Amino acid sequence: MTEPPALKPAQLKRKRFSFVWLVPLIAIGIAAYLGLRTLAQQGPLLTLQFDTAQGLVAGQTQVKYKAMTLGTLETIDLSRNNRHVIAHVRMNNIGARFLTSHARFWVVRPHFSFKDPSGLDTLVSGAFIGVDPGAPGGKPQSHFVGLEQPPGVRSDVAGRTFVLRAKDIGSLNTGSPVFYRDVQVGEVLGYDLGNGLGPAKIRIFVRAPFDNLVKPASLFWNSSGITAGIIGGAFHIEVQSIQALVTGGVTFALPPRADNDKPSPSEAVFPLYPTHEAAETAGYQTQLPVVSYFTSSVSGLTEGAPVMFLGIQVGVVSKLKLVVDLHSALIRAKVEMRLQPGRIFPNPQALQSINEITEFQKLVDRGMRVEIATGNIVTGQKIIAFTMVPHAKPASVTHEHNMMVLPSQPGGLDAIMQSLASVSAKLDKLPIQQIGDNMNKLIVTANRTLEHAPIDHTLNAVSQTAQSTNQLLKSLNRSYGPDSDFEINLERLISQSNQTLQSVQQLTNYLSQHPQAVLFGRSKR
Repeated sequence: MTEPPALKPAQLKRKRFSFVWLVPLIAIGIAAYLGLRTLAQQGPLLTLQFDTAQGLVAGQTQVKYKAMTLGTLETIDLSRNNRHVIAHVRMNNIGARFLTSHARFWVVRPHFSFKDPSGLDTLVSGAFIGVDPGAPGGKPQSHFVGLEQPPGVRSDVAGRTFVLRAKDIGSLNTGSPVFYRDVQVGEVLGYDLGNGLGPAKIRIFVRAPFDNLVKPASLFWNSSGITAGIIGGAFHIEVQSIQALVTGGVTFALPPRADNDKPSPSEAVFPLYPTHEAAETAGYQTQLPVVSYFTSSVSGLTEGAPVMFLGIQVGVVSKLKLVVDLHSALIRAKVEMRLQPGRIFPNPQALQSINEITEFQKLVDRGMRVEIATGNIVTGQKIIAFTMVPHAKPASVTHEHNMMVLPSQPGGLDAIMQSLASVSAKLDKLPIQQIGDNMNKLIVTANRTLEHAPIDHTLNAVSQTAQSTNQLLKSLNRSYGPDSDFEINLERLISQSNQTLQSVQQLTNYLSQHPQAVLFGRSKR
């Protein structure tokens, strides 16, 4: 038997490439592309330092500028000393341009503020990190210390900053508004007390174009709180605005004479006056210092109180001081004042050629005196009043340390009390006890006289006399009454007397015209 031929194993033909493998390859390619694109679009990592992480949520809180997203918060951590919060923010390509040394970051949380009411939007959208890029040209930087409050001045807002010097800042704080003619034109950036002994420095920002209204002659005053007083017999309350009432405020004005002056440069320094009246007073360049001494109480009189002449303000009180003379044991209150001729005369420069002492002496000779008057009955505020006193005692105007000394007199309640004291002193000098004793003696003597005299007999005699007088008058009326002989004769006598008087008057007239008739008689014609 022959063996059958051996069978060759079958060989399968496999395809070297299958389209099935395209799917994972394409997926890998897409993933790689997206990864590279994400890495290409991913910006640098930003590190921010804040005092608290309130409102910050990793993966949700975003960095925004003008409502545009620049990055997202990735992680939150504590600093090594556990005093601060470190926030790591991944910026996008656009946000990478903001990472310079001039940039500032802060957290916008839900809050209500007159300064920045935009914080109310975060009640719905949540807190976000705000950024101000600052001026161009800063150095690259990736670590920043965040602000706890939004900055008062943004780099995209035109304007200038100025410095105000004040003794007290009152209720002013960062974000307090700055007003010009009741329009908010800026805000307070902050303040610096320095060493605590000198004036405080307050930095303000005024937006353009209102910053051009700040000139060397501009006047600034603190407009915080409420101003109350009696004006024209009515109680008057003045409030700058509700915002200034809550957060404080600064107001400035430009005198008309400074209309053509050039605007002040940035960081120019101005004094901040406590009230509008104080600022207006400082606007008068011509100041005439005078002083008066008072022996009565000056309670209620303060620095800045007005000086009035016939109801018109002519100056302010500048200083109060107690002066004690140990040699004469005389204690007086020294009141220094600054008179402002610009309130009365349209051209105060013309007063420079006038001798003030001579002119004031003329007024003093006519009775001008300085007294303390009541300016506000409700608050007890006192003012200085120049009054004209009739029949005033002679006084002289003297000079003391480049200031005129004007004579004074008590005024208001002090004058009334002084008059009452004078009357009381005169009453004390009357012999009241002696007068009373004499009156008692007179009454006793009268009582004794009435008790021993025949009063009834005297009264009867008086009654009989009155009856006799009445009968006499009736008899005269019958004898000399109407149509009697006496009345007819009396009428004739009166008629003849009138004729005689007429003849005498004619003779007198003739003699006044012809006096020579006394010697030569009446001339014949």
